[in-house]
Amino acid sequence: MTTMTDASVREFKMPDVGEGLTEAEILKWYVQPGDTVTDGQVVCEVETAKAAVELPIPYDGVVSELRFPEGTTVDVGTAIIAVRVAGGAPAPVPAQAEAAPAAPAAPEAPAPAATASASASAPASAEEAKPAARQPVLVGYGVSTSATKRRPRKGPEVTVPAPAQPELNGHAPAADSPRPLAKPPVRKLAKDLGVDLTAVTPSGPDGIITREDVHAAATPAAVTAPAPAPVAAAPAAPAPAASYDGVRETRIPVKGVRKATAAAMVGSAFTAPHVTEFVTVDVTRTMKLVEELKQDKEMQGRRVNPLLLIAKALLVAIKRNPDINASWDEANQEIVVKHYVNLGIAAATPRGLIVPNIKDAQDKTLPQLADALGELVATAREGKTSPSAMQGGTVTITNVGVFGVDTGTPILNPGESAILAIGAIKLQPWVHKGKVKPRQVTTLALSFDHRLVDGELGSKVLADVAAILEQPKRLITWA
Repeated sequence: MTTMTDASVREFKMPDVGEGLTEAEILKWYVQPGDTVTDGQVVCEVETAKAAVELPIPYDGVVSELRFPEGTTVDVGTAIIAVRVAGGAPAPVPAQAEAAPAAPAAPEAPAPAATASASASAPASAEEAKPAARQPVLVGYGVSTSATKRRPRKGPEVTVPAPAQPELNGHAPAADSPRPLAKPPVRKLAKDLGVDLTAVTPSGPDGIITREDVHAAATPAAVTAPAPAPVAAAPAAPAPAASYDGVRETRIPVKGVRKATAAAMVGSAFTAPHVTEFVTVDVTRTMKLVEELKQDKEMQGRRVNPLLLIAKALLVAIKRNPDINASWDEANQEIVVKHYVNLGIAAATPRGLIVPNIKDAQDKTLPQLADALGELVATAREGKTSPSAMQGGTVTITNVGVFGVDTGTPILNPGESAILAIGAIKLQPWVHKGKVKPRQVTTLALSFDHRLVDGELGSKVLADVAAILEQPKRLITWA
């Protein structure tokens, strides 16, 4: 058994990736015992209460042991991986790499330490099974010639029935296939759909597996699974519905981002006295301006949509009413007025609701704001939003209109003074210049903390945003 007192073995501990958070869940291991790692190579992905983060190893060597399986929540400061650094004795080859397929009795598999011990008695041919060096590649990818089999995440996930697993894409995956190239979100999609990435034909650049490849692999899998046993086709028909048949309830563990969001929203709802005001406004001219900006050469290639102009309108309204950009200091019984605007944008992601913010948004030109919004949205969709990007927000925008919702009463992001909800923009009959005409109309809702924002101030801010969206030329005259 490899002892951790060996000077050639280095332990990598769970770092504080969330600025003060005490624990993180191991989502995915990108290496296995026996793999070679280099300084800066990403070895795993973890999820804190704020975001998913990839962890790079800080030294060169060969992986000796993974201390925890995927799905385990680990305290900050706890060693999660052991690496035999360069110059030490070669890392022992895991026993399961030598085991023949017909030897199912390998009780030591769940315990990395026992695996290392068992490998000491492996035949001399173990040297031939030793994996080649792992090449450092882009963050979120991995290349390995060793056969790896990840442990399943804990939780009530619906999985593909075992008989269909070895016949994905109509053939069994090779046991010695190299680790396929795929981004973490694509790996998660494959896991959710029960698709073996080693059996997927990549179509992306440099042999990268895309989401489309995974979906394409999942579709024939459902069709070809019954093929080997046509006689049993009739009895097997109810099998696909077995995932929910007879199950009246499903329990989903609340952890990570979703758990933190729930706690924050409860704390905010019962700490800050919320007031919500509404205004319905004709945004026809704003929508025309959006179309004009899309043709402007200065905005080419940038994300131009109503949210961009609504964000700019809110920033102008805050400049005209700076006292709304504040926070409540309970300990010192003070109102802290911020002279900068870190504009939060609520984003729904597979991991739950997150609110990254654009730092110093008040200083950005319209093209710069468009770039910042585009980067924020793309990063959130990829699940790569950093914890620092979600801290220090002052006011937030939430766009419920993308779901076809007219309006809502949003809850304040903790520590912030106000949140603006945007409803769906759609044609409605509207009195324009004395006549009823179809106009583009939306409803805005502004929630604010009544401890530091009174009704007059909140109403002025909401009215200013509405006035700008009704007459967007005010972006120039009021700026």
